[in-house]
Amino acid sequence: MGTDRKLANWAAIAAAAVVILIFALPSYRQGEASIAGSKARDFSLTLDGKSTHLSDFRGKVVVLNFWGSWCQPCVEEAPGLNRLQQHIASHNAIVIGVAADEDDAAYKKFLLDHAINYPTYRDPATKENRSAIAESYGTVMVPETYIIDRNGKIARKIIGYQEWDSPEMLAYFDQLLAHS
Repeated sequence: MGTDRKLANWAAIAAAAVVILIFALPSYRQGEASIAGSKARDFSLTLDGKSTHLSDFRGKVVVLNFWGSWCQPCVEEAPGLNRLQQHIASHNAIVIGVAADEDDAAYKKFLLDHAINYPTYRDPATKENRSAIAESYGTVMVPETYIIDRNGKIARKIIGYQEWDSPEMLAYFDQLLAHS
């Protein structure tokens, strides 16, 4: 193999690595501007044994988190979501989890094992670890989270694992809650 060909191969590998790095950076995953301002899709769910709709939470900031008990990044971010719920609850805001779990027992075990303190719902229409509700939002992987403002509009979409109780995220929520 000639030197030019080796150099071209290494250049292609380096370019691919740069693209992968860009998509993996937290700053890339921090929001998707294209959907900001669009109305959050309404859906029905059961929380604490009561039938409700996402739209019933209008007037609150909602952190809508799509997750699965089988998803390792979801497991890793659960404690941070618990702490975020504690941080925002007194400010008329709430975390709501929608689980892509076909196995009800695994879902319930996850809630107990991780002492989940925010309302969650297991999407009964989940097939092959894909929630129909999440797919209606355009979600293709979990975890994925939508920050919905008090008017029911999407303020931000976050793809992948997030440190929900990091100083930066808590400052973001403090600012959002102060202005909405």
